[in-house]
Amino acid sequence: MRIPRWAAVIAVVTICVAAAALGTAGSSNAKPSAGVAVALVSDIGKFTDHGFNQNQLAGLNRAKAKLGITAISAQSNSASDYSPNFNSAVRKGAKLVIAAGFLLAPTEATYAKQFPNVHFAITDYTVHTSPFSDKKGKVLFPNVEGLTYAANESGCLVGVLAALMAKRDGATTIGAVGGLKIPPVDIWIAGYKFCAQKAVPGTKVLIQYSQDFVATDKCKTVATNEISQGAKVVFQVAGGCGLGVFKAADAAGAWAIGVDVDQYKLGKRVLSSGVKRVDNGVIAAIKQELAGKFKGGTDLNFNLKNGGMGIGKINPTVPKAYVTLMNSYKAKIIAGTLKVPAALK
Repeated sequence: MRIPRWAAVIAVVTICVAAAALGTAGSSNAKPSAGVAVALVSDIGKFTDHGFNQNQLAGLNRAKAKLGITAISAQSNSASDYSPNFNSAVRKGAKLVIAAGFLLAPTEATYAKQFPNVHFAITDYTVHTSPFSDKKGKVLFPNVEGLTYAANESGCLVGVLAALMAKRDGATTIGAVGGLKIPPVDIWIAGYKFCAQKAVPGTKVLIQYSQDFVATDKCKTVATNEISQGAKVVFQVAGGCGLGVFKAADAAGAWAIGVDVDQYKLGKRVLSSGVKRVDNGVIAAIKQELAGKFKGGTDLNFNLKNGGMGIGKINPTVPKAYVTLMNSYKAKIIAGTLKVPAALK
């Protein structure tokens, strides 16, 4: 029996379509996250700060490599770049826009209200306060998630080391150089001061601000001033500006402490660093988004207990007994028996 030509063509097409469908269904290489755009907007510290912003960019790029997202990074060279960067991210189709810091909160709230179908996250800001909540604490934006960090806990650990090393050098004065006087800066210093004075009663903690997150000369000047007042150790909490603290410590033979990432190699006399895993926070938010489990209207919290906070390499000149004492503070914090203040008094 002859099969009509048209019937044979239909049969061939049907077989090809079926084979293609099977091939797609059986492919193990297909990434459901491929093409999902995620944007990261830096604060004025820029992606070249060797710490806070740069580490978040590292998290975004790691997500791009491992999760297959489309990564959009927007550097803010000044506050006037915030709005254009958010606008560009949304226009490029970002499903999740992450603000890299506290200073971007007002801008993010504006765009979250304007684009309710886009998800937003913000580092170092809780959604349970203005502008993301009203005066009664009611969350206003179900499409915004806070990425918060217990920096006071890591600040405590480096504070213990600072006080002990100052005492070893025959002094009772240490210092801290902040960038701007804002909660994400002061939370570090609050823990630093509290535990330094607890470890070595009578320790004096000098606290000054450079009013800048970029200009290294400003932080160097502030740190030099504190060292001239007797500070044997200076903790930098000023982003890229804080690199000037390392220069001041090197020149004066004092100790410097880094912040956000392990900054041990950025100076000759780095005692250690308070580490904040903002890269992991970025990745955690992205994973939620890809899994369809974004938790808008809530905070994702990071601390010593869950590995979101930590401490960098410790200078080998630090006596082991000091490290042991510091670790005892860490154990108490994790156990909940030591409460470290999150704000300066």
